[in-house]
Parts: sequence; structure tokens; C-alpha cells
Amino acid sequence: MVMSGERPGPERAERAAGTSGASGTGGAPMSLRERKKRLTYEAVSEAAIAMFLERGFDKVSVAEVAAAADISKPTLFRYFPTKEDLALHRFADHEDEAARVVAARADTESPLDALHRHFLAGLERRDPVTGLCDVPAVVAFTRLLYGTPSLVARLYAYQNRSEEALARALGDGTGDRLAAGQIVAVLRVLGLENWRRIDGGQSAEQAYGPAVEAAELAFAQLRSGLEARR
Repeated sequence: MVMSGERPGPERAERAAGTSGASGTGGAPMSLRERKKRLTYEAVSEAAIAMFLERGFDKVSVAEVAAAADISKPTLFRYFPTKEDLALHRFADHEDEAARVVAARADTESPLDALHRHFLAGLERRDPVTGLCDVPAVVAFTRLLYGTPSLVARLYAYQNRSEEALARALGDGTGDRLAAGQIVAVLRVLGLENWRRIDGGQSAEQAYGPAVEAAELAFAQLRSGLEARR
């Protein structure tokens, strides 16, 4: 299990980081065609989210989203296989984030230390993915997400893929898959706890200290458990 400073081979790291070939998350620059597709993808999703926030997820049809975006339903489904994906593209963009952090870390930094550092940095900049963001639009979107069972269920699929990508970045052995499952679960719980503080009326500033304390505790427990198995 790769929890120390050692690294997997460069090909495995490239696959885990999502940098093999052109992409929006790293690697070679996207072509003009790919950039246009990406812009369409984001524009359709943002239009859909605006409609979901205004009327509720279940009260907006895919046909209405397609009409608002001036594309056909078949075209929409080429971008978004399910209605839920229209709302969750922001999470899809972060699907391999943990894997990318591990792949891009310094040679002297362990995967867990890199993820710990990255999460604390996310808290400091109030990254919505950490749950510690009180920007009204983000709060409204998060309430829509957790108030819609089908979106919550779909979110777990993204988290499963995040776990798989992280496992590959760690080495893809049984121990690595176990470690990835624990790490992704911890990140999920930390994010939910932070969101509950915001949803309960705390500002991001008020919730920041407790969020950091919880992160320190969580990563200390992870480090203790994972290093004990090495």
C-alpha cells in the first residue's frame, strides 16, 4: 500500500490523475472542438440548475431543459446520460481530484499528507466541495442536492468513481482500495458536517475553526489506522 512517500509508476499515476490525453483537468490543451463541447456542457448544466432551483428538481423535465438550451433531447443525453447528471456536473469535475492530488504531490510527501494539506487549503478558501461555503447560490444548490433523494443517490456514484481513481493512484492493490475507501468516506463525512453547520445558520467564518479541528482529528485517525497496516 502506497501511504508513505513512495510512488506508483508514471503510467499509473497519469491514468489516476486523468492527464493521459487532452482533458479539462490537466494534460494536453483541449482542441477547439473539445472546448466548444465543454462550453456547451457547462452552459446546459447551468441553465438546468437555474430551472431546478426556481421550480424544484422533480418539476422540471429534460425536454424543458433541452428546449431552454436550444438543443434536442438526444443531443442533451449525449452530454448528460441522466437528468441527475445535469445538476451534478460540478461534482463530476471533482471526481478524480483526490487522485490528482496524490499523483501531483512532491516526492517527499506521503499521499495522506498531500490530501490533508489539500483539504485544509480547501477549507481556507471556502471551497464548496468541503461543505464550508456560505455563498447564497452555493447554499441554495446544496439544499437542492440534499433535499432530492435521486440526486443524493447519484452523488454516491460519483464518490464511488472517486474512490476507484484514488485507489489506482495509490497503487491499486487490495490495501490501496481499502485505504481509498476510508479516505473518501472521511472526506464525505467532513463535507457533510461542514454543510450541517452552514445549513444550521453558522457563517463559513464561524464554522471554519470547528471544521479545521474536525479535519485534524479525522486525518490523525486515518494516519493512525492506515500506517498501522503497513
